[in-house]
Amino acid sequence: MKSFIKENTRSIFITLLLSFTTATVANAQRVSRDSSMMMDKMEPQQMSYTIPQKPEDISPLLNGEKIPKAILTDLSGKKFDLNKAVSEKPTVLVFYRGGWCPYCSRQLSGLQQAAPDLEKLGYQLIAISTDTPEELMQSATKEKLDYTLLSDADLSLSKQFGIAYKAPEAYWNMLPKTTGGLDTALLLPVPSVFILDKKGTIHFEYINPDFKQRLSADLLKAVTNSIRKDL
Repeated sequence: MKSFIKENTRSIFITLLLSFTTATVANAQRVSRDSSMMMDKMEPQQMSYTIPQKPEDISPLLNGEKIPKAILTDLSGKKFDLNKAVSEKPTVLVFYRGGWCPYCSRQLSGLQQAAPDLEKLGYQLIAISTDTPEELMQSATKEKLDYTLLSDADLSLSKQFGIAYKAPEAYWNMLPKTTGGLDTALLLPVPSVFILDKKGTIHFEYINPDFKQRLSADLLKAVTNSIRKDL
């Protein structure tokens, strides 16, 4: 019993810590986010995406907001209606840079280990990157992944989520190759995790400008277990 109480307390503490960290990042970004909300009343053709030059400068969607509509491509090259899939069950939505990134590969492997537990909790797992379908297939084969991988090679969805930024010059020669030439603006997404209800509303997010820092599988499971009653 003491062991159970200790472990349960630890899980609650971890969840609260993550929520605090996320809220802190969100609040730090709220000033730039609020200024951009003035554009909401503008016609779509009047709106343009200002590319942040650093990952610290992004203005992501916040808790309580709904994700945009999106049709992406899966690893088989087929069109995938993201919103339709999200409407079917609560979703853990992950944005990662690409299979070429060792930190992303490690994250993908950890997500695969967590996938069965997430499924038992009632979630589906969807991961999105800048990779082409061919690159996605390579990642799925290499890491033995059986959850959904989607291509956002032109970063159109990453921009709508507010997590795209100008890639450092060291990536400029590589990105046209790994994105099939679609990443013409040479952007990268800040690695992010969003937990969504079936209406596409964000209930939790973890976004860290340091691409080397990822939400661990254990912490992800603790958070999903904690908030599932709200989804």
